Amino acid sequence: MTETAQQPSEAGHLNATLGLGGVTLFGLAYMAPIIVLGIFGVIAEASAGASAGSYLLATVAMLFTAASYAKMSVHYPVAGSSYTYVRKALDSRLGFLVGWTILLDYLFLPLVIWLIGAAYLTGEFPSVPAWVWIVAFIVVTTALNIIGLKVADKANLVLMALQFLVIALFVGFAVAHMVSYHGGGALLSGTPFTGAGGFPAIAAGAAIAAYSFLGFDAVSTLTEDTKNPQRNIPRAIMLVALIGGVVFVAVAYILTLVQPGSTFSNADSLAADTARTIGGALFAAFFVTGLIIGQFTSGLAAQASVSRLLYAMGRDSVLPKQFFGKLSPRFFTPVFNIVLCGLIGLGAVFLNVATSTSFINFGAFTAFTLVNVSVIGYFVRHRHEQRLNPLTYVAIPLIGALVDVYLLTQLGSAALTLGVIWMSIGVVYLLVLTRGLRVPPPELSLAE
Repeated sequence: MTETAQQPSEAGHLNATLGLGGVTLFGLAYMAPIIVLGIFGVIAEASAGASAGSYLLATVAMLFTAASYAKMSVHYPVAGSSYTYVRKALDSRLGFLVGWTILLDYLFLPLVIWLIGAAYLTGEFPSVPAWVWIVAFIVVTTALNIIGLKVADKANLVLMALQFLVIALFVGFAVAHMVSYHGGGALLSGTPFTGAGGFPAIAAGAAIAAYSFLGFDAVSTLTEDTKNPQRNIPRAIMLVALIGGVVFVAVAYILTLVQPGSTFSNADSLAADTARTIGGALFAAFFVTGLIIGQFTSGLAAQASVSRLLYAMGRDSVLPKQFFGKLSPRFFTPVFNIVLCGLIGLGAVFLNVATSTSFINFGAFTAFTLVNVSVIGYFVRHRHEQRLNPLTYVAIPLIGALVDVYLLTQLGSAALTLGVIWMSIGVVYLLVLTRGLRVPPPELSLAE
């Protein structure tokens, strides 16, 4: 047995190895803050030049929702995230449907991450087919996740430091460029927050920008991997959402000053071209390297997270337990789930970014909304035996739910259509599983 392999205190259960720093690092790696540079052009066009405003609105929405995740992680300290919270606080069948919709997020996010990384590498090395990069991403991340989170945690520490260095250099070069060509006064402007399309355009951009935040909710799936989870998980959730929001707003603000407007001929690669403009060819190459590293760390965390969500659902027999609810006897990781995620990622060979990302935010906003509602449900059920603050258990989650629903309606028609189709399939499966809703889905055990 290698020293990096996890050893559980009790057979069949995940082992607690991560502290607050490691869990926060996991969430940030999942989010990959450098993605704000990678999708800046897309959000700039959607928001009519108000990328910073869109990220600010998305940050507010995510902080309200993160507060709800933090609350529920204390009351239900077990792997499963939104799936667990909703089924415990509201209804087991509704919890199943949340787990089903969030699979859109977790199952397809690694695919999108690997697809974006492969696209950038193909741009730098056009002679190498994109599928080669996709397979390479999948093989390496799958191997690391099978070995265990301890290996991923150590790797993320170095890789995240480099990612933040790239962001800092990008901002530094951008500020120097603005001061050199336009003077220091050009650094102060309200345009990055207002744009030219008003609030509807800002909201449309925020619906896309929320993609950048995916990761703070994934932190809650690591409850059984975390030391003192009732203390560290809530703190990590809020820290990841807050740190990510500050970085996203600041970077979007500076980038908008350098690249104002809302129409670009190269929106998909706008940040890479901007890097060349503000720092030359050498910095542009360094930037692309950092972006690829960010995609790698994000894919590593995303695959680990979905494997644990599937593990929780398999352990609960909502999915076939003989496959999804088993841990490797050597590494104590859900190997079947990790490999399955890698196989799904191979679909990136046949898809483009626009098609694959159309699923993700539908599942995310649906889950976010119902986690907020679950906090209110917990308040209604337990307000008499526990001292619960109506402000934090009713008002704040209600605002979070309303904002999430509004952003959900701002998604494109394709995303809504595909999301509804996926939800319909989940409803049919639920009817089969519960014999026409006559019996509840099997209950998830909270035993550590």
